[in-house]
Amino acid sequence: MIKIVTIIGARPQIIKAAAISRAIQTDFSDQIQEILVHTGQHYDENMSKVFFDELEIPRPDYNLQVGSGSHGVQTARMIEGIEQILEAEKPNFLILYGDTNSTLAGAVAASKIHIPIVHIEAGLRSWNKKMPEEINRILTDHCSTFLFSPTETGMRNLIREGFNDKNKPPFTCDHPKICNLGDVMLDNSLFFAEMAEQKSKILEQLSLEKNAFVLCTIHRNDNTDKPEKLAEIFNQLQALSTKHKIKLVLPLHPRTKKNLEQLDENLQGNIRENEHILIIDPVSFLDMILLEKYADVVITDSGGVQKEAYFFGKPCLIIRDETEWSEIVEEGMAHLVQPKNIFETFQNLSANRPVTGQNQLFGDGQAAKKILHELLENSRSH
Repeated sequence: MIKIVTIIGARPQIIKAAAISRAIQTDFSDQIQEILVHTGQHYDENMSKVFFDELEIPRPDYNLQVGSGSHGVQTARMIEGIEQILEAEKPNFLILYGDTNSTLAGAVAASKIHIPIVHIEAGLRSWNKKMPEEINRILTDHCSTFLFSPTETGMRNLIREGFNDKNKPPFTCDHPKICNLGDVMLDNSLFFAEMAEQKSKILEQLSLEKNAFVLCTIHRNDNTDKPEKLAEIFNQLQALSTKHKIKLVLPLHPRTKKNLEQLDENLQGNIRENEHILIIDPVSFLDMILLEKYADVVITDSGGVQKEAYFFGKPCLIIRDETEWSEIVEEGMAHLVQPKNIFETFQNLSANRPVTGQNQLFGDGQAAKKILHELLENSRSH
């Protein structure tokens, strides 16, 4: 029996961790013990607790309850708490996801006391070091012993940074293993889409017809905190929904809602009076999965949503300068757009709809089982 400690801290990590936890329960319960640590980076009823309930995810064994704060304060508290847990639990491996402050804190704490780090979603790069996430993911990769990239592009990024994909065991942080076994979020999207069909009533509640609406999410600071940029986004959404007479569903992030209320009153009035724009509160993960599955087109600045749109074969407009998931852009299923170009790009997309993606980019939906098998195979050397 090997022991792993899993660190989660933000809503996307809770979801990603669900794939590994589920695979342990169904296929490795007699071989792997998982200790789940929630840093409390995001911990309120909407961001965390309801997810554990709705998605039937194991409750954390520890909650550090660090709360919000500056990057330095928050990360320092996490490092201290994670170090104490690792010293007490003495796991064979520490599993980290993605690129949050919780990820970075786990990497620092484990590397200092020589616990092998497993980084899931390794190798992602936006090539923009002004993003805190970019710094977090690079530093975590370079502390890790096992780097599981979800894509071949991620593998190429790692090799370009000096990682060797021909390394042989035993593996260490100086001699790490890098490989692409697929994306755990594809595992989850397939699994939770079935659950959502049974549990979610969001389409009926919003009177939505399948494949006859646009799903839009906007939450990144770069879009929400610049009034002229946010105004342009909503002007463009107003234009496309009116021109195409298509319902636009917008689960509004609290920060976006707050900043929208500071914009020109005429724009706010036009949005409120537009019968095609449906602004709703943030929705649960299962509701979101169903909205993604049955949207006609997705417009977003979220890394997770753009990828899930691809999983369900939906064209996507990404309101960003760059994306960590460049593969879906290269395949033609997604387009990077500036706010001023949303309407024009949507028009072009309607006239020249791309061929639906077939998920080959992200594996076969069995990534979690393959990752755990890899850790078991290599546990003897640790």
